[in-house]
Amino acid sequence: MPTILVVTLICASSLAAQDCTRETAQDVITHPAHSPQECMLLGPTIAAGSGRGTEAGTYVKTLCEQRR
Repeated sequence: MPTILVVTLICASSLAAQDCTRETAQDVITHPAHSPQECMLLGPTIAAGSGRGTEAGTYVKTLCEQRR
């Protein structure tokens, strides 16, 4: 079972990266991953596949969290 959770945040480009959180993001997409490397690769891929994160005025931030 994957132990890491990919958290892909779609944030407004007017929001500083350090202020982009689950609470301030326009959209939050989660997905399981098996390793930190897989997590970092999946974040932008998930956003692009969803049609989000490529919109003008937004950017993608990827977090890797331990699953509970």
